[in-house]
Amino acid sequence: MLHPVVVPLLNPNEVEATLTSLHVQEGQRVSAGQVLATLETTKSTAELAAEVEGYVAGLRARQGDVLNAGETLCYLAERADEPLPAAPASETQPTAADGLPDGLRITRPALDLAHRARLDLERLPRGMLVTEAHVRAALAAAEPAPIEGTEYDAFGLVIYGGGGHGKSLIELLRALGGYRLVGVVDDGLPPGSNVLDVEVLGGAEILPSLYARGVRQAANAVGGIGNITSRVTVFERLATAGFTCPTLIHPTAFVETSAVLAEGVQVFPHAYVGSEAKVGFGVIINTGAIVSHDCVLGEYSNVSPGAMLAGAVQVGARCLIGMGATINLGVHIGEGARIGNGATVKADVPPGGVVRAGSVWPS
Repeated sequence: MLHPVVVPLLNPNEVEATLTSLHVQEGQRVSAGQVLATLETTKSTAELAAEVEGYVAGLRARQGDVLNAGETLCYLAERADEPLPAAPASETQPTAADGLPDGLRITRPALDLAHRARLDLERLPRGMLVTEAHVRAALAAAEPAPIEGTEYDAFGLVIYGGGGHGKSLIELLRALGGYRLVGVVDDGLPPGSNVLDVEVLGGAEILPSLYARGVRQAANAVGGIGNITSRVTVFERLATAGFTCPTLIHPTAFVETSAVLAEGVQVFPHAYVGSEAKVGFGVIINTGAIVSHDCVLGEYSNVSPGAMLAGAVQVGARCLIGMGATINLGVHIGEGARIGNGATVKADVPPGGVVRAGSVWPS
């Protein structure tokens, strides 16, 4: 029995990943959970682990290769001499006989999808292997009618929250491109109203019907400044309804390639995330904020506009860092702490601690 090891999609906006480290070789026996390879995109890094034990067979890449999401890296076989299958259709490429434009390299499934959707092949990029994800991106940009036979809306995304943060997210998504805004979910706004010309569809009760329509992605637009619990509650509602929250990075933000950002992270205009920073699930890095090298931000934390975190700062989960706050080198901010606007923090803040706006900690 063969178990395929498939390259995952690490970033919804980037189907390619570099194989930065290969930890196994052909024929090697590995155990379940053992790391096989390290993959890196421009925004994140991930380790690819074995889901079952077995022998590495049919290894198809070397360190430094650029791989596409959905490709088979190798197989895990029960026996070292187990025969391998023929290359799957997703890895066979059409030829000039298929009537391709000059310079277009495309997988067979991607070409089939483009033909079904009547997509002009001239719209597809050159100089790379075009996959189904690239075709779907081109279709989303053209806003076509739904494709017959698709099981879900690959580019549809709903905004949960129609307040100020929701408006900022709508602007971010429009600048980013690649997503189709399905609508706004808000428990306090009347259905049929609009937020920046995006229709309010209803409250949390509408999530199951959106899921049934094939929408699977959402952005949490509840900032939780007054009460971080409200933001966490929205993430829980979305997860319960089956939604995932992609990482969203404004085109003017700069994230170093060695930084690691979890799902649900939102990085707003002109923000900076430094080398080997680690940003946890659901974190907000707001406009103009600076998160320097080696910082670690715990899940759900909110870094407000203009805040500056020096190198190696550690921020616990569910923290609020106020506008224009300055956190000195190597400082630890305990879980649930609140740092007021314009404060300067020179020493560790205990869990649940409060640093008043405009003050210097410790005073």
